Formats: sequence, C-alpha cells, structure tokens
Amino acid sequence: MALFLGIDGGGSSTQALLGDEAGRILARAVAGPSNPTKVGIEGTKKELLRAARRVLRKASTAAGRGKLTNSHGVRARRRDPLLEAVCAGVAGVDRPALSRPLVAWLRRAIPARHHLLVVDAAIGLHAALGTGTGMVVESGTGSIAYARDRRGRILRAGGWGSMFDDQGSGYDLGRKAIMAALRDFDGRGKRTVLSSRICRALGISAINKIVMKALNPQQVAALFPLVVEAAREGDRVARRLSADAAFELAEMALALGRRLGRRGIVPVVCFGGVFRSSPALRRSFARFVHQHMPLARVRLLQREPVEGALAMARELGR
Repeated sequence: MALFLGIDGGGSSTQALLGDEAGRILARAVAGPSNPTKVGIEGTKKELLRAARRVLRKASTAAGRGKLTNSHGVRARRRDPLLEAVCAGVAGVDRPALSRPLVAWLRRAIPARHHLLVVDAAIGLHAALGTGTGMVVESGTGSIAYARDRRGRILRAGGWGSMFDDQGSGYDLGRKAIMAALRDFDGRGKRTVLSSRICRALGISAINKIVMKALNPQQVAALFPLVVEAAREGDRVARRLSADAAFELAEMALALGRRLGRRGIVPVVCFGGVFRSSPALRRSFARFVHQHMPLARVRLLQREPVEGALAMARELGR
C-alpha cells in the first residue's frame, strides 16, 4: 500500500496528514511552529521530523502493525521506502538560502520516493482551488497572498516577513495592539481595553512593563484574539486595528487581481487563524475587495491547508 505524507509548517504549529492511495486519511498529528524565519532552520527540522514521526506512529498504532519508525528517523532502510511521496508546505521557504538545505535534509530525514518543499500558501492554494485559477489570502502568524493564472503561473504578494511586512497578520495585530496600549498609557492615544487585557494575558502589572519581556513572534501573534474580542465588544481602537488589517489583506488580493488581468469571476479564498476567528474582519475584507473587484467570489477555506499538502503528495506519486 502506497502511503503519502502532507505537512503544513506554519508560524504557530506544524500539522501532518498521512494518507493512502485510496484517498483515505490514516492519521493526523501536530507539532510546534516550523517557520524557519522565526524558529531557525534547526527548529524547523526538529518540528517537521516530530510531526512526521508522530503521524506515522499514530497510523502504526491504529493499524496494529507495530512501529513504522526507528529512533533516528522515519525509516531504517533507504531501499523500498516506506513513503511514496512527501509534500511539505512551510512558511518562509521561498528563499533559496532556506529551501535548498531544507529539501536536502528532508530527503535524508524522511525517506520517500518523491519529495516536494513549497511555501505554505501553495498548499493553501491547492486545498482551495486544486489546479484551478484564482487566489488565496492567508492571515495567520504571518500573511501572504498566492494566485495561479490561466497559464498555470504562480503569483504572490506580501509575505516578506515580520520585520518588513506581514501586514494584517496575527503578529501585525498583536504588535499594533501593544503599540496602542502603550499610547494609551502615555496619553498619546485613545483609551482602550487592550491595555488591561494584554497585561492580564502576559502576567504583568502595567503595560509599560512589556518592554522588559523578550516576546517572540509567536507570543506577539497570540495576542490577536484579544483584538478580535475587544472589537466585537465595541472597543474603538480594536475596531480600527481590525479594519486596518482587513484593508491591508485586501490590498494583497487586489494587487494579485491586477496581475491576473481577469475581468470575469475570480475566486478569492481566505484562510488562517485571523480570518477564521473574526467574521467582522472577513466582511470588511470582502467589502474592500469588492470595491475594485466586483466579480470576486470571496469565501473562507473549508478544508485544512494540510489537505492540500497531502493532495500534492499524492499527485507526486502518480
């Protein structure tokens, strides 16, 4: 029986799906964040391998066939590989300096007949549209937009990392929430409930103490639900931050729409934790997109991006 492994490596977690040639999903597993721009290349390797080992162990236990892994990797023997194909969609790997060493490591660490390493938005695009035309806009820890045109070319906008970009992402919302709270503390900005809620979430007595905490990008991004909740309750600062995020995400979609050059119906599929958590932000996003792309069909991704990785792995093995 041919087995296929799909992996979705993001800034918050790593998800893995193991499937067979009949289209069945045999096991699921989750590991920690694996975006190399945030956790480093060694951190990425660690979590990708952890996710692969976990999903294979789960499948082995469920099938009652004994272990499929060894203590050093996923397969002890290089000949007759356990897996037919592996596809890993990992945030940030569209940079050759990261992709080349990672794909070489992937071939050694997770033996299979075929390997594919792509940016995480690519598996989201496949999960949303298969091989069809259209675009996806992702807002999770980071943000990016990805599209495929009628000639099969892949186009992108955004996703240049938290230092210079990732507008409208969970990290961006968390960072701007902290900025708004500090402005409130100084009297430079409007009052907001975000100040007290961030303090409670981080266990600090006053918002100015935040400058002494060495927060990593995942911890900053983890604050975005506070913005969503405060906006839902009517906090004006939080509402403005949510509206600004929706606008920035829509700008990426519109940039790709211009490059697609399509005048007809264009699928625009949004996914990621920020979109999932906030119907209001999704509505604002759709409204901004429709102002310039009236025939856009905006919807939330109904599948998991990791399902796109598994589908791409199956296509590799055909």
